[in-house]
Amino acid sequence: MKEFWVYTLLRLGLFIGTFAIVFGIWFAITRDVPVLWVVVIAFVVSGVGSYYILERPREKFAAKVEGRAAKATQKFEEQRSKEDAD
Repeated sequence: MKEFWVYTLLRLGLFIGTFAIVFGIWFAITRDVPVLWVVVIAFVVSGVGSYYILERPREKFAAKVEGRAAKATQKFEEQRSKEDAD
């Protein structure tokens, strides 16, 4: 679960940082900031950025999930083979 929280917090931090930058630039230019558009732009930019910037934490998280799925599958197969033997 650690990998999940690390990745989630990094994504959230990247979004907040991107939001602050977009908001600051827009405010410096017009002084009238439509927050909905800033959220949309920050969401898109942080999503694309996270694909490249957060590659390593995402791979660690995916490996952890894959390992847990393999363990669950193995336990399921063991239970199934016990059931078949009875």
